[in-house]
Amino acid sequence: MKIVVMGLGYIGLPTAIMFANHGQEVVGVDVNANVIKELNTGKIHIEEPGLQAELDKALKDNAFKASLVVEPADAFIVSVPTPNHQDTLKSCDLGYVTSAVTSILPVLKKGNTIIIESTIAPRSTEDYILPLVESTGLVVGKDVFLVHCPERVLPGQIIHELIYNNRIIGGVTPACIQAGKAIYSVFVQGELIESAASTAEMSKLMENTYRDVNIALANELVHISAELGIDALDVINMANKHPRVNLHQPGPGVGGHCLAVDPYFIAAAAPANSHLIQQARHINSTMPKFIVEKTVALMNKLDGQKIAIFGLTYKGDIDDIRESPALEIYHELKAMARFDVVAYDPHVNASFVEKNMAKATEKADLVLILVDHSEFRDLRTQDLANMNQMAILDAKNIATKCVDMSHYFNLGLLSRINEVGSVLV
Repeated sequence: MKIVVMGLGYIGLPTAIMFANHGQEVVGVDVNANVIKELNTGKIHIEEPGLQAELDKALKDNAFKASLVVEPADAFIVSVPTPNHQDTLKSCDLGYVTSAVTSILPVLKKGNTIIIESTIAPRSTEDYILPLVESTGLVVGKDVFLVHCPERVLPGQIIHELIYNNRIIGGVTPACIQAGKAIYSVFVQGELIESAASTAEMSKLMENTYRDVNIALANELVHISAELGIDALDVINMANKHPRVNLHQPGPGVGGHCLAVDPYFIAAAAPANSHLIQQARHINSTMPKFIVEKTVALMNKLDGQKIAIFGLTYKGDIDDIRESPALEIYHELKAMARFDVVAYDPHVNASFVEKNMAKATEKADLVLILVDHSEFRDLRTQDLANMNQMAILDAKNIATKCVDMSHYFNLGLLSRINEVGSVLV
């Protein structure tokens, strides 16, 4: 079977390589010429454990190539970004998806299957993609097959989860469902769950919305506890000892191209009936501002001049900065021009990012931890010996080996900021 994968990003590339390493002929298509060149010379452009070895195998077997041009195939998988429109409820922008599908149509023939993996708003497959495909004169469900199969993988574990996670196969018709199942059964060992396309769309969105709402509850608890002088993290740990309670952990905000984006697609589709979802988005999207306010308050108490920010990605141990609250916090503190702000992140390659921890913390008054990278779990007091004042504001509760420091704060200890006096090393 020949498969064309449209979009070679964090999901499309691993998916393409996975099919290639399970006996299929795969062409990966992207609009970025540099990405195409790098992949064809054996270099991945994203950070994902194990992916380089998988690409090496696929290229060695001549099972994968990258291209700027769409070729005829048996199946087409669309895995392109779906950003937000800049309207009130940040609705789903289908532009990249419809552009990808449109580029497929000239080579589409009877018997082909088109699979949309991109996360899209409810009813997008039936209301927008279906008419586009049938504009060719081919009938979906009879001549060609149209399926929505949302990705459900965790960055850092994508290769494993592509194989073992359950997959929702959302077909426009029963025949479309069977066509989708035949394709994913090539390597998926999880359950292939049959569904209507619109149900599959909503299911993916609700998976991420559930987490966003739960995180918002934890973040609201942080606000309340800071006002009342209560340790929010202790509250969560104790509450979660109840057999039917599972509060999520708070943080500096919610990022990535899932949790920070998907709930808006539901809210925009049904604005009058999505009040809880909209409020959760408001709470989480304003957490960066809250962290900035607490950081400034702590720096004022310390009479400090320099902040070393640890972590810029939207989650730990990856290089992805999409919708990152940490990056938002960095830019906001930088824009104030009140402090010397230095960013340290061992996973991010950018000109403004310091790659050496000692240089980042030199003469710093505060380390602001915004991401739970593994490197920060082993942070010791001696690692920060070159600071001007040894203070930490840990928004991820990860630097637990430094808790002996009198000037250590996490999201459960924010009420203590008012008690701070300057402390010199």
